[in-house]
Amino acid sequence: MSLREQLCEYGRRAVELGLVIGTSGNLSVRQGELVAVTPSGVALDRLTPEMCPIVDVAGHLVEGELQPSSETPMHLTVYETTDAQAIVHTHSVFGTVVATTMTELPPVHYNALLLGGTVKVAAYATYGTPELAANVRAAMEGKRAALMANHGGVTIGATMEEAFEATRLLEWLCEVYVRGLSVGKPTVLTDEQLNAVVERALNPPTFPRRL
Repeated sequence: MSLREQLCEYGRRAVELGLVIGTSGNLSVRQGELVAVTPSGVALDRLTPEMCPIVDVAGHLVEGELQPSSETPMHLTVYETTDAQAIVHTHSVFGTVVATTMTELPPVHYNALLLGGTVKVAAYATYGTPELAANVRAAMEGKRAALMANHGGVTIGATMEEAFEATRLLEWLCEVYVRGLSVGKPTVLTDEQLNAVVERALNPPTFPRRL
């Protein structure tokens, strides 16, 4: 599947799962010095491969008739400062709820470790600006996900599939936290508890074979 085809496939999935609405949200995938990105002003479930622009890592349009997403500067900054090969940015409901009310999403489930633990909320800045890109870069340091204040979420991965699954996990964690608040105060896992999970993953139990 080509880079542009990946954007179409996962853009459609994002719409089907309710992670975006209208023309919000954007995706990109990198190959070498080139980045395929979703275009500005087009709903993700209406994309065709030829609609998706290709830019270089400096932000110059290399191929395509449509303008790249307004969030392209944020994507390029994340590529510059992480090992990401794919990025997904959505305006999912529960992620946006957390992003409008909190400064971070605490680890209420051990699967938060898959995103780097506590998910930080990047300080608010106008979309598409260098300021927002810088804020996301800071929040993403050492993480696989970040939330953007009063905006949405962004996740990264070594592949588009990995980045998309990180987005699904981020939304699930946000939903668990928000729904938990309706019942009581969610319990946050301690560093000791999280370290025990890591240790368990690195040293899984073995079971004797039945003779």
